[in-house]
Amino acid sequence: MASTTIDQQAKGNKQGEVRYLTPLDIETKKEAKYCRFKKNGFKYIDYKDASFLMYLVNEQGKILPRRLTGTSLKYQRKVAQAIKRSRHLALMPYVGDLLK
Repeated sequence: MASTTIDQQAKGNKQGEVRYLTPLDIETKKEAKYCRFKKNGFKYIDYKDASFLMYLVNEQGKILPRRLTGTSLKYQRKVAQAIKRSRHLALMPYVGDLLK
């Protein structure tokens, strides 16, 4: 099946038949996710370092989820708490119109 194109894979053996439940054979390369805090040995996430916390927030000001950042559960909770503290002290905005 390696020599067939994606269009041929999407169609069945018969002319015009479409296979819905069979996944396409597409090669995707996934980078291994890792927790940057564990790797670098962070003990404490500083809520006063707003420039660092901005990397963990999207353009709208929402906290990025673990599945995107690769952060472990332990440190994701600490990141969320630090961002909330930073917002409360007005070091970071709650809503980002033109955040980045």
